[in-house]
Amino acid sequence: MNQIQNFTKGFIKENPVFVLLLGMCPTLGVTSSAINGLGMGLATTFVLVMSNIVVSLVKSQIPDKVRIPSFIVVIATFVTIVQMVMEAYLPSLFKSLGLFIPLIVVNCLVLGRAEAFASKNNLGASIVDGLGMGLGFSFALTLLGAVRELFGSGKLFDVTIYPEDYVSLLFVLPPGAFIVLAYLILVINKVKKA
Repeated sequence: MNQIQNFTKGFIKENPVFVLLLGMCPTLGVTSSAINGLGMGLATTFVLVMSNIVVSLVKSQIPDKVRIPSFIVVIATFVTIVQMVMEAYLPSLFKSLGLFIPLIVVNCLVLGRAEAFASKNNLGASIVDGLGMGLGFSFALTLLGAVRELFGSGKLFDVTIYPEDYVSLLFVLPPGAFIVLAYLILVINKVKKA
C-alpha cells in the first residue's frame, strides 16, 4: 500500500507543479501546446527515474562532501542521453523545446528527489517515487499545455477543435502561461479540499 501512495502522491497531493511549485521554468516556458508539455514531462520523467535508480544504488559509496555534485553528474548524463535521442528521433520536438532540455539538469524536482528520496531509500521505492513524481509532472505540463493550446489556437494535440476566429492569442503568449497556471492551481486546491 505504501508503494501505491508513493506513486499517486505526485498527481494531486504533492504534484510538483500545482502543489510544490517546482520546475516552474519549463512549466511556463514550453507549455504553449499539449505536445510540448507531454514531451518535456516524459523527458523529465525518464531523467528522474533513471537518476533515482543510480543514486539509490550508489548512495553508500558517495562521500557527503561531494554528494550534490555527484547527483548533478548523474542527472546530466541522463539529460544528455535524452537530448541526443530526441534530436535524432524527434527533431521537431527537440527544436520546439530547445534550451529547456539541458535545463532539466538543474530542475529542482529532479535534484530534490535525488537528494530527499533516492539517497535515503531503497531501489524499488526510488523507482516508484520517480515514476509518480515524473508522471505527475508530465500530467501537469500536458494539462497546462492543452488548456493554453485549446484557448490560444483552437486545437488540441494539433487537431482543430474550433475555428481560429474564436481564439485568444493571449493564451499562447507568456502571460497566458501564468494565467492558466493560476487557475489550474485554484482548481487543484479545490479538488484537494473536497
